[in-house]
Amino acid sequence: MHMHGSLEGHDMKIGIIGAGNIGGNLTRRFTAVGHDVHVANSRGPHTLTELAEETGATPATIEDAVRDAQVVVVTVPLKAVPNLPEGFLDAAAPDVTVLDTGNYYPQQRDGKIAEIEDGLTESRWTERQIGHEVVKVFNGTYAQDILDKPRPSGDPARVALPIASDDTAAKQVVTALLDEIGFDTVDAGGQDESWRQQPGTPVYGLASDAIAVRKALEAASPERTAEWRA
Repeated sequence: MHMHGSLEGHDMKIGIIGAGNIGGNLTRRFTAVGHDVHVANSRGPHTLTELAEETGATPATIEDAVRDAQVVVVTVPLKAVPNLPEGFLDAAAPDVTVLDTGNYYPQQRDGKIAEIEDGLTESRWTERQIGHEVVKVFNGTYAQDILDKPRPSGDPARVALPIASDDTAAKQVVTALLDEIGFDTVDAGGQDESWRQQPGTPVYGLASDAIAVRKALEAASPERTAEWRA
């Protein structure tokens, strides 16, 4: 399925930090539309040979993946975010757009993070750890949907994904990138509104059109349910 669109002729260096299910499938989709993808994980480039051979992506250290990248995807477990190299985004392109796919799973994986328990949004916490604004996206998307659900622009069955950020220009980059890989976007507001797409909300896990996504965002409650608290 070839869906090159708005970024035709502007193939970008994309650094993907984390090669789990989401990171791996984003590597597959971004390479498929022609971007120069460099992928890194905590275990080192030698563990990424298979993914690289399959996709044509370049296995890299975190430092090399980020160097001069116009887009960086942070897709590591939330508890691992503080372990990312200090200032790792400094070598990225000056106007780098950072995508954050993360979720806080206190009971299941991450342990207690006091600031989030006290009401800080998960992506705001991540911003403070890495020292850069992020666009919250893909956090409520099943990894397999990234491969199975793409549709051409204008297709009535096209899935829309919510994005939240305080950086309007970065949101435009992400909207164009998602359009290229077969998804619409719904602007869910700034980082202070990003709780509307955290785990346990109606939009989390939803694969539907923009109208349904907007309704789900509106229906969200700021009260974190017991399942998603430490």
